[in-house]
This record gives sequence, C-alpha cells and structure tokens, in this order.
Amino acid sequence: MSILHEWNTLQTRRRFFGNGANVLGAAALASLIGKSTAQAAPGAIPTHFAPKAKRVIYLHMVGGPSQLDLFDHKPKMKEMFDKDLPPSIRNGQRLTTMTSGQARFPIAPSKFNFAQYGQCGMWMNSELLPYLSKHADEICWMRSMNTEAINHEPAICAMQTGNQVAGRPCIGSWASYGLGSENDNLPNFVVLIATPTNRDQEQAISSRLWSSGYLPSEHAGVSFRSKGDPILFINNPPGVPNDLRKQTIDGINQLNRLNYESVGDPETHTRIRQYEMAFRMQASVPELTDLSKEPESTFKLYGEEAKKSGSFANSVLMARRLAERGVRFTQIYLNNWDHHGNLTGRMGSQCKDIDQPCHALIEDLKQRGMFDDTLIIWGGEFGRTIYSQGGLTKDNYGRDHHPRCFTMWMAGGGSKGGQIYGETDDFSYNIVKDPLHISDFHATIMHLMGYNHERMTYKFQGLDQKLTGVLPAKVIKALIA
Repeated sequence: MSILHEWNTLQTRRRFFGNGANVLGAAALASLIGKSTAQAAPGAIPTHFAPKAKRVIYLHMVGGPSQLDLFDHKPKMKEMFDKDLPPSIRNGQRLTTMTSGQARFPIAPSKFNFAQYGQCGMWMNSELLPYLSKHADEICWMRSMNTEAINHEPAICAMQTGNQVAGRPCIGSWASYGLGSENDNLPNFVVLIATPTNRDQEQAISSRLWSSGYLPSEHAGVSFRSKGDPILFINNPPGVPNDLRKQTIDGINQLNRLNYESVGDPETHTRIRQYEMAFRMQASVPELTDLSKEPESTFKLYGEEAKKSGSFANSVLMARRLAERGVRFTQIYLNNWDHHGNLTGRMGSQCKDIDQPCHALIEDLKQRGMFDDTLIIWGGEFGRTIYSQGGLTKDNYGRDHHPRCFTMWMAGGGSKGGQIYGETDDFSYNIVKDPLHISDFHATIMHLMGYNHERMTYKFQGLDQKLTGVLPAKVIKALIA
C-alpha cells in the first residue's frame, strides 16, 4: 500500500504519460486496496477504520518517573523500611551497573501520602498532584507497562520508535505519514523541548528521537525553539526582502523539479515541498507563537508559568494551539525525571511543572470540543526500583531504573477514561495482572488513529517495516472507549 500511495502522490504529468499502459492498471489496483471507512486528508494514507484520534499530544517525561511515588500505591512497604528486597521478588533479574554492586538493596517506601480519586478509585500522590487528580475518571491509567531496555538511550529509543536501535521512524513520523496534513502552513509533526524548573539530573536527548528514519524525510519532527527564532533560518537574512527569497525558492524548486522528472527520487519531491512549506511558515509561525491575544483566562487555567517561554506550561499551551491549527502530532519532552538520588528534594518541583498544565490541557480541549478526538499521552521510558540507590532515610532516597513495570496514562482520543489497567506486586517490582508491553501500547495508539498496526507498513530493505516490529503485538481493547 505504501508504494502505491507514494506513486499516486508523487507522480508527475510527464512521468504519468511516459509510463504507458501500465498506468491505468496500477491506478485501478491502488483504488481497490486503498479503500477506507473514513475520508483521508490530503497526502494521507486511507485509514483501515474510522479513527478516534485525529491528533496526538505526547508528553514524554525524560528519565523515568517513579511510579512508586506518583501512581502505584504500595502501603505494605511502610512496614519494610530499610529491609532487604527479598531474592524471590528480584528473582535474579538484571540490574544496572549503578546498583548491581551494592552490598544490599534496602526497601524505600514512598515518603508521600496517597489518596483515592474518582469513581474509578485511582490511588495517586495526594500531596503533589492536586490538579491532575481531578481527572481520575477521564484518564486511562496503565500501571503494567514494561520494556526490555534498562538504560536511558535504548529505552527512550524503544518507547519512541518501537526498537532499541536508533534509525527507525518515531511514532510521530508514523502519524504524519499516515494521517497527512490538515494545515499546509505548518508541519504535521512538531517537537517542543520544555525546560524543567530543577535541572539536577538531565538526560541527553537529540533529534534522532524525532527522526523519520526510512520514511520520507518530510515526516521528521520539526523542533520549535523557545529562544530566538522558533525555527532556525525561518526568517530572511538581513538585507534579503521577501520577494527575493520567494524568487530564489522558486528558482531552486524549478531545478529540483527537473531533477525529479529525470531521476524520480522521492526525496527530491520532499525537498520541493519543504522549501515551499518553510516560506509559508514565515507568516504562520509568528502568529502561532504570539500569545498576546490569548485571554487572561487562559493563563489562569494554565498558570502564570505559561507566559514563560520554554516552560512546560508554555509548551503545553503551544501544543493546544498547534492542535487547533491542524498539527497531527506534537511531542513535548520534559527532562529531570532520573531520580537516582534526592528524589524527594526534586519530585515536588517536577510535579509542580506538570500538574496544573496537564489539568489545563484536558480542560482546554474539552472547552473547545477537541478532547474526544485528541489523544494525550503521558509517561517516561521506564519506572524506578522499590529499593534505594545510595543513602536511605525516611525523608529521602534515590531509585534506580526499573523496566519491568511502570505507569503511564492516556486521556481523550478514544481512550477509556477511568480504566485502571494492570497490577503489580506489593513491591511494584513485577506485574501480576495484565502486562502491557510497549509494542502493545504502540499497536493500541495506531488503532486509535484508525490504523491496523500489521497493515500500516513501509517497504524498506526488502521488508514491510512497521512501528511494532516483527514480534507479535496486540491492540489492548480494554484501553479503548
């Protein structure tokens, strides 16, 4: 399907008539296999069934938030403070080199108080999440996420691309490739990197996480900056008027079209469209990033931090503005969740960064009638251990990486509000009910966007490549409304 779709999208008039009799047969075949239950946007691949989510806002908490201190309440651990983790619980499982050499693994119960919220009875940190807790029944809670990756680089790569090895398309690129564009003046896929209030233990992130991999490069994420020009080189150089830049782009694209007609490389066609998009963005991006026309009620909802460029609150507000302008996938990265030490000293500022903005995004989308078809995703690349890394007191501790169980959540976009999926043991160390592997999570997201993950493929190196890879993956119907 992907080859025929690309053929139909990129075929020029000259090449169409030059290809002869096979053209009509190929076009007829494309019409037979490309039928959909929903009308596709320009440049989109027809969906396999009616999508529930027309757009996605993915909030990635870089470093791995501690499920034990936020969403996975383990009251029995209070009785086991500073006792060793039982070998029967660890069961010889792999540890990172940061704690594998410890003489013991002392249990560190969460310092924070928890309470149940909503009719679903979700246990949440009652001290640090007062805003988010109001939405317990609108959020789909996933407490049994798991992955094989135990270190940040492969884990975040697996969460974003479906594979621990870099070089594959990320989920935002798949969304852009499939859903197509709703706005010719903005990219399908935008990336925002928020600045945390506390910056003690940040992890390195780079553009490979929003790469289009083997998909056409037009589906790579476009990173918006918080300082200076939102996008590098979007404005004209000093002394270059707009009409001269337009004349230059037109001339370059004429050469590119000649090259495409003779060679037929799809990347040449992508370059043409990206030059034209960049010119149109000179007008659309300043309007997008200008918050002066937002009413004061917006900043009351999101908090005063939303006025601060680059803050998480500002990034989330920008994500709403992108969504209402037709951007298909907005990815926000917030760093400093790598709590190897001083967890309780930093968790407060991290939660303050996210709590009100996440609440505001849900409320804002509901007010605008966009909540039901906008999927919000929140989570990191793995969880944290019940045992302490380094020193342990009742008031402070650190936690190492833990890939075997962690918590994420979704809201809107056809996800099932009030669902609490999966259970972990008393130590939040192993899953005891309904495991949810990240490949199943990806399959479910693709389903919400209207695609069968097995059929949403792209031919590369002789294989029908897909986000969920070659191992079995399944859609988790319990997560879908």
